Amino acid sequence: MSRPLTDQEKRKQISIRGIVGVENVAELKKGFNRHLHFTLVKDRNVATTRDYYFALAHTVRDHLVGRWIRTQQYYYEKDPKRVYYLSLEFYMGRTLQNTMINLGLQNACDEAIYQLGLDIEELEDIEEDAGLGNGGLGRLAACFLDSMATLGLAAYGYGIRYEYGIFNQKIRDGWQVEEADDWLRHGNPWEKARPEYMLPVHFYGRVEHTKSGLKWVDTQVVLALPYDTPVPGYMNNTVNTMRLWSARAPNDFNLRDFNVGDYIQAVLDRNVAENISRVLYPNDNFFEGKELRLKQEYFVVAATLQDIIRRFKASKFGSTESVRTMFDSFPDQVAIQLNDTHPALAIPELMRVFVDIEKLPWTKAWDITKQTFAYTNHTVLPEALERWPVDLVEKLLPRHLQIIYEINQRHLDKVRALFPNDLDRLRRMSLIEEGGVKRINMAHLCIIGSHAVNGVAKIHSDIVKNQVFKDFADLEPEKFQNKTNGITPRRWLLLCNPGLAELIAEKIGEDYVKDLSQLTKLHKFVNDDIFIREISKVKQENKVKFAQFLEKEYNVKINPSSMFDVHVKRIHEYKRQLMNCLHIITMYNRIKRDPMKPFVPRTVIIGGKAAPGYHMAKMIIRLITAVGHVVNNDPVVGNKLKVIFLENYRVSLAEKVIPATDLSEQISTAGTEASGTGNMKFMLNGALTIGTMDGANVEMAEEAGEENLFIFGMRIQDVEELDKKGYNAQEYYEKLPELKQAIDLIKSGFFSPKQPDLFNEVTNMLFHHDRFKVFADYEAYVKCQDTVSQLYMNAKEWTKLVIRNIAASGKFSSDRTIKEYARDIWNVEPSDIKIPPPNEPRDVADKNPNCTTQKLKM
Repeated sequence: MSRPLTDQEKRKQISIRGIVGVENVAELKKGFNRHLHFTLVKDRNVATTRDYYFALAHTVRDHLVGRWIRTQQYYYEKDPKRVYYLSLEFYMGRTLQNTMINLGLQNACDEAIYQLGLDIEELEDIEEDAGLGNGGLGRLAACFLDSMATLGLAAYGYGIRYEYGIFNQKIRDGWQVEEADDWLRHGNPWEKARPEYMLPVHFYGRVEHTKSGLKWVDTQVVLALPYDTPVPGYMNNTVNTMRLWSARAPNDFNLRDFNVGDYIQAVLDRNVAENISRVLYPNDNFFEGKELRLKQEYFVVAATLQDIIRRFKASKFGSTESVRTMFDSFPDQVAIQLNDTHPALAIPELMRVFVDIEKLPWTKAWDITKQTFAYTNHTVLPEALERWPVDLVEKLLPRHLQIIYEINQRHLDKVRALFPNDLDRLRRMSLIEEGGVKRINMAHLCIIGSHAVNGVAKIHSDIVKNQVFKDFADLEPEKFQNKTNGITPRRWLLLCNPGLAELIAEKIGEDYVKDLSQLTKLHKFVNDDIFIREISKVKQENKVKFAQFLEKEYNVKINPSSMFDVHVKRIHEYKRQLMNCLHIITMYNRIKRDPMKPFVPRTVIIGGKAAPGYHMAKMIIRLITAVGHVVNNDPVVGNKLKVIFLENYRVSLAEKVIPATDLSEQISTAGTEASGTGNMKFMLNGALTIGTMDGANVEMAEEAGEENLFIFGMRIQDVEELDKKGYNAQEYYEKLPELKQAIDLIKSGFFSPKQPDLFNEVTNMLFHHDRFKVFADYEAYVKCQDTVSQLYMNAKEWTKLVIRNIAASGKFSSDRTIKEYARDIWNVEPSDIKIPPPNEPRDVADKNPNCTTQKLKM
C-alpha cells in the first residue's frame, strides 16, 4: 500500500506528477465518497475493489469534463484548422493513471486514496486495457492523440468502438489459446455516448441514373452511434476527443420479416448490422479479405466524413451561400490523415459526397479531396498490403467501385501521357490489378488520392520511395516524405517509470516532459559517479518490482541480479523470435557442456500474441515455451538461465516490463520493420538495444552513436545481395557447429519428448522457406550477445551506455513527430496558448494569452 510522504519528500516532490495540497486531497476524498454513494449506489460495507476503482475514475473524470467542454468551446470560437486522424486501431491501454498525470493530480490522488485506507496501485490494476489495437500501428495512434492534445492542436481521433478488442492470450500446455476480450463487460467510465450525433451508413443497393445525376438506391442502412472519450494534454487544460463509432440497427431493420409475422427473427437479424463493430480483427501485418472487415472500413469512414462535413458546415467557413464556393476552403479547414490503408475508402467516399450529393464538378472535387488527405504507410511486407476483390466491393459498395474506376482511368490517362507506350508501367501503377481475381490495390488509391505520403522511419521511407512505390515517386516525387515515429514521454516515462522520471527532473529540470530533446543535457553526467549509481539503483528497483510481479502472476522465481533480456512484440517470422530461441538453446548447450565455466546470468523474457490464424507464429510460441520448460527445470542450469514467456502481452504489461529491462531485442531482418516504437520505449527507459540496422534502430544508432548500441548482422544491401545470390540455409547449418547443435536438438524431439516430430514444421521452414534468413544472421547475433554479456559484468561501463542512450532518446518523442506532421503535411501550427481552467472566466485566454494559472476547481 502507498504510504504518506514525509515533509522532506514532499519538498523534493517533482511537480511533473502534480502538487499534494491539503485542499486538493480533501476535495478528491469528497468527490470519491460522493461517487461511491450517488453514482455507484454503494457504501464501504458492500463496495468491492472494482467499485473503488470506478469511484476514483469518476472523481478524476470530473476534473476532465470542464476542461473538455471549454476546449471544444474554444475551438468553436476560434475555428482553427482541424486535424482528423482516421485509424481502425487505437491501442489506448488504461486511462486512469495517464489522466491523473496529464492533469497534475497523481500525487494528490495517491495521498487521498491512502488516507481513505485503500491502495491506489490495486485500484489502477482493476482497469481493463482498452485493447482496441493489435500492436505498433494502434499504439502509435494513441501516442499521437496524446501529443496532439499536449501541443494544443484541434485534433480528433476517429475509429471503431469494438465491443471485443484484441483477444486475451492464455498459454495452456505451452500453446496459445485465444479468449474473448470482453473489455466493456463492467462498463467504461471514460466514454460518453452521443446518440444525438447518430448517423446513417449505407451498404449494398444499386446505382440509378437520374436527371440530376447518379444515385445510390435500395441500400441497407446501419446507424453509427458515436462514443466520445476525452484525450487530455499534459498540464495545459486542453482536452481533445477520440470519437469511436458503434454499429446499431435502425428500428425498421428487416421490417419485411416483421410484416409476415416473424417478429422474433426480425429482432434477431439486427445482430447482422450490429456485428460491424463487434470485434477487432486480430491480425498484425497481414491482410485478410473478409466482407465484415470491408464493412468495418467503410463504416468508420462514412460516419466520420459525415461528421467532419457537418462540423465544417457549422463553421464560419462553411456558412457561405454557394455550395460550389463553400468547399473551396475545405482543405484550409480540414486535414485528414489515413493511418495505413484501412481507411482508404474515405477517398472515394468524399468524392461521392462532393459529386453526387453536393454536385461539385469532378475536377474540383478531386482537387479538394487530394489537398485534404494524407497517407501514412506502415509496412512493406507484401502479405500486409490490402487488395480488395472487385466483386466484393461491387456487391457492398457499387457506387464506390464506379468512382474508383473513374479515378483509375483519369490517373492512367495522366501516366500514359507522360510515359507513352509503357504498358508495363500502366499495369504496375493501375489501381486495378488484373489476374485470376481482379483486385483493388488500396495503397495505390491512397497515394493517388493524397497530397502527402510518408513512411515512419528514414530507412522505411527510402524503401517506400525507391522500391515499393517507385513508379509513383517518379511521377510525383514531392509527395513522398519521412516522419519517423515517436512515443509519448508522459505514458512511457512519467507513468511507467516515475523513479527515473524524477531522477532526470532533479538533474535537468522538469521541462523535458514537453521537450524531450532536453535530455541531451544528461550527457554531462555520463561520468558522474553519483548519477551512475542513482541510475543503476532505479533500474534495480524496477527489476525487483517486476520479479515480484512475475512470482505473483506466474509462480516463477527469477534472479533480479540477472540480466533481463527482453523481446516483446507481436509474434511474427520477420521479428525473428526464432533467432532469439536458437540463442537460448545455444546458451543452454554451453552451460551443459561446461557447467563450471563462468556464465553471466540471464532471464530471457519473450512475450507477444500470434494472430489466431497464423500457424507458424503459434508454433514459434510453442517452441519457446517448450525450450523454457526444459531450461527452467534443469538443475545443472539453476539460476544461470531462465526463460519466461509473458502471457497476454498488452499495454499495461509493457508499462511494467519496459522499465525493468536491461537488454532490448530489436532483431528483425534488415528492410522488414517499418520503424518500431518498442525500441524507443526501451531506449528512453534505460535499456540497451541489441539490433539490426532496421527501422528506427538506424536513427537510434545515429543519435546515440553506433558504439553505444549492440548492432549486428546484415544491412539492407547485404540482404539484397544474398537474395540475388540465393539464400541457402543448409550452408550455414553445416559450417556453424553451435547452430547445428541447436537445430539438431529441436529435430531430435529433445524439447518435445512425447511428440518428437512436433517442431518439424519449424525446422523445415528454417531450411526451405525462411524469407527472413535467421541462419544468415545467427553467427553475428551470438557473437554480439557474447559482447553484451562481457559488458554487463562491468556495471559502471554498462550504466554509462545507459545514460548515453537516455540522453540520445529525445528525438523519439511523438511531440517531435506531430510537430513535423503539423508543419509539413497538415499546415497547422501547435498552440502554446493555455486554455484557462474551468474556475476562471472564459475571456481570460483572450485578455492574457500566456495565462499559466494552475489552480484547479476541486
